[in-house]
Amino acid sequence: MTVYDLPTLNASLNALATVLLTAGWYFIRTGQRHAHRLCMLSAFGVSAAFLTSYLVYHYNVGSVAFTGVGAIRVVYFTILITHVVLAAAIVPMILMSLSRALSSRFDQHRRIARWTLPLWLYVSVTGVVVYWMLYRL
Repeated sequence: MTVYDLPTLNASLNALATVLLTAGWYFIRTGQRHAHRLCMLSAFGVSAAFLTSYLVYHYNVGSVAFTGVGAIRVVYFTILITHVVLAAAIVPMILMSLSRALSSRFDQHRRIARWTLPLWLYVSVTGVVVYWMLYRL
């Protein structure tokens, strides 16, 4: 694997995080706390691996220009901007959600997790979309 393979790995990690987050949501809705915990801790680990890989890639390669023209350019940058802003905002929310759950403050965990989950899902899904638009269009 070379540094140029990392965008595909990153998209795969984002897709896996989406699956784990969705499964975690399903498990907590059906009262399966242990399975929920495993999925959410796994999603955290996968997202941390993504962030590490993303930073390594961009440190070595730099910025990659989007070459699309016309309306697709507006779509791409709209998705990219919301993705980047929410990706930065979601990190402290994830850490707070995780901290509250691990310290058994479940009422407080639930309050922040109701916002964290949909935003984290959005960031994970749009990460795959950005990859697809940037490297596969």
